[in-house]
Amino acid sequence: MSQQIDALIDVAKLETFLRGKLPAQDGDLTVEKHQAGFSNETFYVSWGPKQWVLRRPPRGDILPTAHDMLREFRVLSGLAATGVRVPRPVVACEDLAVIGAPFYLMERLAGVVIREQLPPEFDAMSDRKRIGEELIDALAELHAVRWQETALATLGKPEGFLPRQLRRWAGQLELTLPRTRPLPGLQEVSEWLTAHLPEQSATSIVHGDYKLDNVMFTPHPAKLVAIFDWEMATLGDPLADLGWVMTYWGPTGDPPEPEPKESNHITSQPGFHSREELVARYEEKTGRTMKHFAFYHCLAVWKLAIILEGLYRHYIEGTASNPKANEFEWKVPQLVDRAHRIMAGAA
Repeated sequence: MSQQIDALIDVAKLETFLRGKLPAQDGDLTVEKHQAGFSNETFYVSWGPKQWVLRRPPRGDILPTAHDMLREFRVLSGLAATGVRVPRPVVACEDLAVIGAPFYLMERLAGVVIREQLPPEFDAMSDRKRIGEELIDALAELHAVRWQETALATLGKPEGFLPRQLRRWAGQLELTLPRTRPLPGLQEVSEWLTAHLPEQSATSIVHGDYKLDNVMFTPHPAKLVAIFDWEMATLGDPLADLGWVMTYWGPTGDPPEPEPKESNHITSQPGFHSREELVARYEEKTGRTMKHFAFYHCLAVWKLAIILEGLYRHYIEGTASNPKANEFEWKVPQLVDRAHRIMAGAA
């Protein structure tokens, strides 16, 4: 573990940097690597009584995403005074001489991120209900932010979000399929989405990867206290976030769908709200019509299938970093089938 830290964090240089930016603390600065996730690297930093989280890009990924960390810090800073449930940003650094990559620190919060199984402290039926309600309520709060009045008004282009999404991911699909396998059903989904493109429902700050394992809860009763992983945040259509979180939410009472995330199996258990109930709650909280929600749900499933097919390509080529990438051989076709069921239900 210390070798992993040494390869990504020069602890002595980090401490020198922090001494120049923050009040000095007693004792040595220590760093511990957080093991979850396959995207940006996350570390726990302790210095005296202070507890922080450090985020930096993976090793060797300085370009073209070198400023993702600074952008994420900007998003957290812009949301800090809005009431959105985010950890407090502390300091950012773009000087590569410190640890070899841009990074930032945010406060470390006490709580639980629900990943592979439901923790015992959240097992009560009332908490299972609250987990879904809190997930939707926090999303509605984000989408209610008057983004024009914040420092995030230039975070992205307010108009044309959906057509850009279709172009981007269709282009990614064209690059991926020649290196993996024929998936005509996925291309049929592309055509359906293009034919059923609605007008943008609204413009809001969009998280871009909103789901159960990107938020933190505290128990007794279950309360969502923080939303993490803001590197995909932009200005766009808020219903894209709702479609995405429902892609990872299990169909309560039915056999768990073979999704690529264990959280789907968690929320398929008795006591959790159904997708339909959560979509209705979002509609009630925001006043937005769900007339075209099938499009947004299908868009999310299609996008996820394309992302996972790209990861499957890395598995085929022997360059995969995700240890479960071999499973995408069968999970992607199942996502394609799910997209077709959504399309059929919208007919």
